[in-house]
Amino acid sequence: MTRSFSEPLYLICEDVRSLYNVGALFRTAEGAGVTRLYLVGYSPQPPRREISKVALGAEWSVSWEHWAQGWRLIERLKSQGVQIVALENHVTGRISINYRRLRPRFPLALLVGNEVSGLSAGLLRRSDQLIELPMHGAKKSLNVAVACGIALYELDRWRR
Repeated sequence: MTRSFSEPLYLICEDVRSLYNVGALFRTAEGAGVTRLYLVGYSPQPPRREISKVALGAEWSVSWEHWAQGWRLIERLKSQGVQIVALENHVTGRISINYRRLRPRFPLALLVGNEVSGLSAGLLRRSDQLIELPMHGAKKSLNVAVACGIALYELDRWRR
């Protein structure tokens, strides 16, 4: 049975390079009840065999759009009252909080970025809040789709 939510939750994926990660993000978005997924910059778009292999059909059931310039999308969403929350580790000059300490305000857009370089400075600058996942091992980050899934399901706890 599909849940319907009164509070919109958007997912913005900037410059995600892997087709398989994009497929995983579609599948996770579908499972977490994301209202709309935005593929930004050079993030690959369906239809692609590699995306479909991981998405398992979610690329057809999740509403999505492509935006060449992410800053334009962010400005549009902010003008509609959407809170922009960036998921990123270790950003110089910005204070981030543990994702569990976030008290979200909906409508909300979760922003995730490139597997290697993370989010662009322009999108980080436009975000309202910066959250991170605590890392206890030697590695300093998780795969973008895995990290996104953790954050989306934490945000889901706050939705009605």
